[in-house]
Amino acid sequence: MTKLKAGVLGAGHLGKIHLRLLNQSEKYELVGFYDPDEANAKKVSEEFGYKRFDSIEALIAECDMVDVVTPTLNHFMCAKKIIKAGKHLFIEKPIATTVEEAEAMIALAKEHHVKGQVGHVERFNPAFIAVRDQIHNPMFIEAHRLAEFNPRGTDVPVVLDLMIHDIDVILSVVKSKVKHISASSAMVISHSPDITNARLEFENGCVANITASRISMKNMRKSRFFQKDAYISVDFLEKKVEVVKMKDAPEVPGDFDMILQNAEGERRQIYFEYPEIHNNNAILDELESFANAIVNDTTPMVTLEQGTEALRIAKKIVSL
Repeated sequence: MTKLKAGVLGAGHLGKIHLRLLNQSEKYELVGFYDPDEANAKKVSEEFGYKRFDSIEALIAECDMVDVVTPTLNHFMCAKKIIKAGKHLFIEKPIATTVEEAEAMIALAKEHHVKGQVGHVERFNPAFIAVRDQIHNPMFIEAHRLAEFNPRGTDVPVVLDLMIHDIDVILSVVKSKVKHISASSAMVISHSPDITNARLEFENGCVANITASRISMKNMRKSRFFQKDAYISVDFLEKKVEVVKMKDAPEVPGDFDMILQNAEGERRQIYFEYPEIHNNNAILDELESFANAIVNDTTPMVTLEQGTEALRIAKKIVSL
């Protein structure tokens, strides 16, 4: 298979990770990178041997796919240049600064017949992948994403930095539109909210309660999905899952069977499942899944439309 020529815009903390993974990937040939910070670009090029380009345009011209790992403020400007040059676009989350920019990006990608994927990496988390196919029509979802304070992310509200991951995961499993949002936030250290709790109500009756904090004493990334006859718990941080299911109790239960009886006298048996988790590098997987979508002409795992929907909900939460 011919490797896709890939370039990276932005060689900061995350950009360097993307450079390394594209460089080791079987599906891409890393062409090089562009970073406007002269000193940093020089350092990265000398330290790792990646080719640095002097302009965004020069890099784009050499690539089939460009990976945008810049601050969100620059996303739209970069994406516009990439798409207009007829190149495929991988863009970190959040997709853009505003929903309007994101929608313009979608329209451009359609006009120029290129593919786009947004870096909502938790969709590739091995714990989520292990149970994704068992989540059917959840009616109550609880998500907690708590992080220790890190000044690197405080230029944006915690919703756009952390909560957007859970918003995207939830939208991917609830097959219904959001009809109502309520939220409350507090600024503790930063000049934008550091902790937010949001409640999403969907047209089908599902409710999702999401908490995100960046001033926690410990890191935690857990979601719980409740549906008819099952409760599914996903620990995105520890990469653990637990599925608790119910079925009609046998006539003669075994000594170790867990049996519950409700008020109506119905007896149900509870049993636990621990699906196998296949460890992976989620960032490498998302980049390679995009290569597959380009080569096979299929729909990317996280489309520009889905990235826009997550941003739309996140923006509404921020505005409340």
